[in-house]
Amino acid sequence: IALFRTDYAGRGELAERQQKLNIMLNRLTKISEEFNVAVYITNQVQADPGSNMMFVSDPRKPIGGHVLAHASTIRLYLRKGRGDERIAKIYDSPDMPEAEARKSIEFLISSIFDYIYIYIY
Repeated sequence: IALFRTDYAGRGELAERQQKLNIMLNRLTKISEEFNVAVYITNQVQADPGSNMMFVSDPRKPIGGHVLAHASTIRLYLRKGRGDERIAKIYDSPDMPEAEARKSIEFLISSIFDYIYIYIY
């Protein structure tokens, strides 16, 4: 999404950016289905100026909007914990409830890829 944000800056180009993003995500979906491979997409977060800080535990929201959200099967939010600890939160999954796990980064990455492998096959 970083390249789309650079090439299409400002609200005036938002619609065109989202259309191009949708085209790219549809191509990735077709590649995934045709070759039976997992597609791993990273995203960025930004502060949500419209959220009320008192009621939201984390005022950040993912960039990419509904186009990116609907194109994703499993959505994870990774953030830094204390020391070597990382926190992985499942935001959206077809077969798992929203939950959090606190583990070392190495454990989280291996677990994510193990799950993706099991999910595909």
